[in-house]
Amino acid sequence: MARRRNKREEKPKIQYIEAKTSNQKEYIRSIVENDVVFCSGPSGSGKSFVAAGIASEHLHRGDIEQIVITRPLVCTGKDIGSLPGELGEKIAPYLLPMKENLQFFLGRSYYGYYDNEGQIIYRPLEVMRGSTFHNTYMILDEAQNCTVEQIKMFITRMGKNSKVLINGDVNQDDLRGRSGLEFCMDRLSSVDGVGVCKLSYEDIQRNDIIGRVLNALEN
Repeated sequence: MARRRNKREEKPKIQYIEAKTSNQKEYIRSIVENDVVFCSGPSGSGKSFVAAGIASEHLHRGDIEQIVITRPLVCTGKDIGSLPGELGEKIAPYLLPMKENLQFFLGRSYYGYYDNEGQIIYRPLEVMRGSTFHNTYMILDEAQNCTVEQIKMFITRMGKNSKVLINGDVNQDDLRGRSGLEFCMDRLSSVDGVGVCKLSYEDIQRNDIIGRVLNALEN
């Protein structure tokens, strides 16, 4: 008589990204078809979530060797000061949202495996100069707080068989002056191999009221 399979013995499964809106579907198509993709949209519209989902699927499938996650170390509002600990501990709070997204798609088991193997890398944008990433999904989150020079530096870290995904909300930057994300989206939209996507309040999936609140506050 065959032994019943214990739930703990079941092979862990990953979640695959599924577009919830037409704009998200266009965003996914753009990632597949281009090497560099910019995406701007309000909080909760899926710009980081979709990026994590596509990257997780391609890593698990063996299409790439690693995922690199970064963002500028800029606080929202008042500066919280220097954080204690080593570099990894200092940047962990900033990169936690992307970590949670990757864990959602990969599950804790696969996430832990890829993390332990060094295939999921978190690195501050400020220390990436001089690096080159081959066979990698490079994700720059919260890019509305980047200068043009920072975004240029990030893109030029790109090696063979890699993709660059740059996400942010041009309406929520904490910089003085024009966001580098907005500038690059305007200037690079006609470059072959570069995709530019914009999500809207209608793409927000967290809670319907978020879109109504943001729309009322920003218009």
